[in-house]
Amino acid sequence: MKLQTQIPLNPQKLSQLDYNSKVVLLGSCFSENMGSKFEYYKFQTAINPFGILFHPLAIERLVTRAINSDYYLGDELIFHNEQWSCLDAHSTWNRVAQDDLINILNGQLDNTLQQLKSATHVIVTLGTSWVYRHIASDRIVANCHKVPQKQFLKELLSVNAISQSLEAMVALIRGVNPKVNFIFTVSPVRHLKDGFIENTRSKSHLIAAVHDVVDPRQHLYYFPSYEIMMDELRDYRFYNTDMLHPNALAIDYIWGKFKTVWLMEEALEIMDAVASIQSKKAHRPFNPKSEKHLAFLNQLQLDIKALEKAHPNITFDK
Repeated sequence: MKLQTQIPLNPQKLSQLDYNSKVVLLGSCFSENMGSKFEYYKFQTAINPFGILFHPLAIERLVTRAINSDYYLGDELIFHNEQWSCLDAHSTWNRVAQDDLINILNGQLDNTLQQLKSATHVIVTLGTSWVYRHIASDRIVANCHKVPQKQFLKELLSVNAISQSLEAMVALIRGVNPKVNFIFTVSPVRHLKDGFIENTRSKSHLIAAVHDVVDPRQHLYYFPSYEIMMDELRDYRFYNTDMLHPNALAIDYIWGKFKTVWLMEEALEIMDAVASIQSKKAHRPFNPKSEKHLAFLNQLQLDIKALEKAHPNITFDK
């Protein structure tokens, strides 16, 4: 008896990831969920240099400014709630001092450029087609930073506008890194503040636009995170208590599917060794000073050094 429908997934024969790969993840909070998995297993990973970016135009702007070294100036920032913010970046970067924020933003632009130049894979997770236009500057923003809503107009990006944004993003990155692989996915997070029907429209636009761009012959791929959540995990027990975000079990499940498609067999074996060490590092002893525990720690350090020597891209210092 089948109690679940499953999306057929086959291992990606070309362009799979291993521990020599360099992965850049951009986009919604689900990109951070997946990024945390890459970090846990000690892959070479860079995640959201401007913080969470929910829609494609925000990601495109980050890429554009990074590749063009288009640095921020003071008149591009806003002062609200006693701190400085950038409408192109997430509120995690907000600072009390304007110069601090400018230095952070421009430093992240430099970091992004270097990461994109060396990346083997760029994973883009799109969250919504709904955007907000700042009336005073007539610019679509990445984040409203709790500025009064009357200062913005809400718009729904068309499928064509999203496709053009993704194509521009690919062209810009390929201009500095011709061989990079792209993996696009749509976030399974429900944006119900927009409304139930509006959320469906939004996700539909994203899915349609991505499939206008995806072409495996050009190393432009799609991974069905959204579809796995909707069709394989069709139960509220796979959501957090907010009923919007996938919970840890759902994230583990989708990550497991991603592994079967995108990770080389050799990488899977190394991941097991990394997971073993991570589990031991998280161990909390009853008696930290006991001889048994000190011997355990000594063996753990030997295991770490052996793994780092065998795979120089892996480090447990962070």
